[in-house]
Amino acid sequence: MVISILGCGWYGKALAKTLLANGFIVKGSATSAEKAALLPDAGISPFLIDFKADSQTYNPDFFNCDVLIVCIPPKTRQGGGGDYLPKIGSIISAAKKQGGNKVIYISSTAVYGDNNTELTELNPPEPDTESGKILLEAEKLFSDQAAFKTTILRFAGLVGPGRHPGRFFAGKTDVPNGLAPVNLIHLNDCIGITTAIIDQNAFGRVFNGVSPHHPTKSAFYREASLQAGLAAPEFINQLDSWKLIDSLNVPDILSYNFVVPDWNSCTFD
Repeated sequence: MVISILGCGWYGKALAKTLLANGFIVKGSATSAEKAALLPDAGISPFLIDFKADSQTYNPDFFNCDVLIVCIPPKTRQGGGGDYLPKIGSIISAAKKQGGNKVIYISSTAVYGDNNTELTELNPPEPDTESGKILLEAEKLFSDQAAFKTTILRFAGLVGPGRHPGRFFAGKTDVPNGLAPVNLIHLNDCIGITTAIIDQNAFGRVFNGVSPHHPTKSAFYREASLQAGLAAPEFINQLDSWKLIDSLNVPDILSYNFVVPDWNSCTFD
């Protein structure tokens, strides 16, 4: 089976290594020749792919695959939000030309707004941020396609090697909303859920990728900072806007058991 990963960043490259170890053929994309040149060292077939609002650089053979995984964020903080949906439209057009019929689109739990409630895949998303609104529109662009079956995989906050959460608030004081629950997922579970979708042919679905353990921000980030040998942050003991996100479909449809089900026993590096 051939898997094409559009976006070999922190998650995409780690996923590619696992897929290769499991016997898949993996094609990976990068937006520069320098980054593409590094992919063969990991066994990934490299492709220079760069969709912009006014230009496209891609080899059609990249989209000749059994499963296309799209994991490129909108980068709204860097001003890339306005170009994202046209870029997604171009990616969809390129994929349709090659006849691929299975897609995994990596979205985010940012499509759920902070509505002070518990949420699962059964709740309609109501984003309250620019990034969340753009991602929800991108989800719809993929889901509306009749040419292929798309699974939407919404990851919570990403932690793991290279993204130690102890660094996020280390040493800060008066951090607001200390009693809000955290919604996070470890890289190992990002990879585990993705491979379970492929192995079980679970396409045309929506999955929330989020750990079932939701300690408060104060408790979680204080412990994570201490684990990293950093100064613990000080949070304001308040519960302001929040959301608690769980998944019904990951355990029920995939029968998936989390590698990191409890943050109290987790090491991140």
